[in-house]
This record gives sequence, structure tokens and C-alpha cells, in this order.
Amino acid sequence: MTATTPAVGKKAPAFDLPAFPSGRVKLSQLKGKHVVLYFYPRDNTPGCTTEACDFRDRHAQFGDDVVVLGVSPDSVASHQKFAGKFSLPFPLLADEDHAVAEKYGVWVEKNRYGKKSMGIQRATFLIDAEGNIAAAWPKVKVDGHVAEVAAKLRELRGK
Repeated sequence: MTATTPAVGKKAPAFDLPAFPSGRVKLSQLKGKHVVLYFYPRDNTPGCTTEACDFRDRHAQFGDDVVVLGVSPDSVASHQKFAGKFSLPFPLLADEDHAVAEKYGVWVEKNRYGKKSMGIQRATFLIDAEGNIAAAWPKVKVDGHVAEVAAKLRELRGK
């Protein structure tokens, strides 16, 4: 199976996942807001920590009409520790069976030092207030990424 990411302009795949700090988060509950849905491989790893802290540091600038959601295969308990350690002001979603990552085409085969395994490909999707994919970054490089997302949000609001 090859992973295909949802196309810009198409409906964002629905999700309903357990979350820290509270209960569950459903995409359908977020209509009327922009959603920054970012997928990352693991809590407490260097790149993932940098990315989460970059989103944290810009969170207030995004505004009340934007919901930032981090998604990884880690458990809610792991997310609780990660969010607490780095004071993350946004929910982290536990996609332990990677079903949502598969829907978004980011559950892929990785090759690390010759060892193949399945895992999350770092990616971000910007979902507009109507629930459509407004922008996608299928292979994120952490440095400068959050600034790119912020710029795209400003562009969307300008319309």
C-alpha cells in the first residue's frame, strides 16, 4: 500500500481520537475554525520536541480561530508527560493504532540505518473552517516550518 496524502481542496479525513488534556477530539467539533493538524513520530525525541516547542512559542500569534493539534502513535499518558514537560498549550492526540495517520497518508515505511520499519512521516495539514485541506506539508523539515504554517494562515485570512 502506498501512502497518499489528501489533496489540497478536498475534504479532510474525519478523525476522533483520545487526547491530552481532555477526553477526545473530533474534527467535526472544530467546524468554523482553522485546524493545524501536525503529525510527528514520537514524544520526547529531538526533532519532535523542537517542532512542538516552535508551535508552542507561536501559539498565541495564531489567534482564537486556530486550533493546533499534534498527533503521534504515543499514548495519552506519554502525551501528558510530554505536554507537561514542555508546557504545550494545545492538545496532543493519541493515534496508537495509526488509523488516522494512514488516512492522511503519513504512516510509511522508514529505512533507518538499513532497518525497515513503519512509522510516522512528519507532516502538517492546514484544514480550513469548512473542513477542507487548505494546505499540506507532506515531508516537514522542522527548521522554519511553523513560520511557513503561520504565513499560510495569514494568506488564508487575507482572502
